[in-house]
Amino acid sequence: MATVGARPKRGEDISWNPEIAYATGLLATDGCLSIDGRHIELTSKDEEQLKNFMYCIDKDVVIRTKTSGFTGKPVAHIQFSDVTLYRFLIKIGMTPRKTMTLGALLVPDDFFFDFLRGHHDGDGSFSSYYDPRWKSSFMFYLSFTSASDAHLLWIRQVVQRLTGAQGHLVRSATSTLIQLRYAKRESLLLLEQMYKNPKAICLSRKRLKISKALRIVGQSLPGFKSSQVVPR
Repeated sequence: MATVGARPKRGEDISWNPEIAYATGLLATDGCLSIDGRHIELTSKDEEQLKNFMYCIDKDVVIRTKTSGFTGKPVAHIQFSDVTLYRFLIKIGMTPRKTMTLGALLVPDDFFFDFLRGHHDGDGSFSSYYDPRWKSSFMFYLSFTSASDAHLLWIRQVVQRLTGAQGHLVRSATSTLIQLRYAKRESLLLLEQMYKNPKAICLSRKRLKISKALRIVGQSLPGFKSSQVVPR
């Protein structure tokens, strides 16, 4: 877990900062708001993810396991009551049962890429490979996943406005999930912003995977030392 300074302390009112933005990105993907107006749940296969989230919102919740509705396998999750955070999330555009209906969120531009890093850590992917059609051609893609067209279109619009990267939507023939995908050149624009602060909180295994791929093309994440990269 990478952190910035001391653990952020929550007041009665929630203000935007990099940690709250990152936590919001996680909730937009793997989170759930109960219909009771107070309970929030986050599920992840990575306990580090849950610990990062608790750090960001200044909570200390027992991590438990439950059976995944998608795979039928045990998965880690936390559930807690927080009316202040719940109301904040509702105010910015999140809703209970959001999977298919999530749309635009009121995330300030100054914290958008912290949000996007959380979104990617929650349900995004990074893939890389050598393209067999061209010798020594190493390709990689940065992808964001959702079951909501409106939500991904909103992300795409904000990314294009802030970086010029356009991306493209990829629809699955076997599921309701949609991917917003950025190829090599455009993904570098996003990664530079998402990891602009080398101490920003993130899921370490994804950061290592990305850094390993970037090293192959002579690139690196800001402030990320080569010694931190898993050997090929």
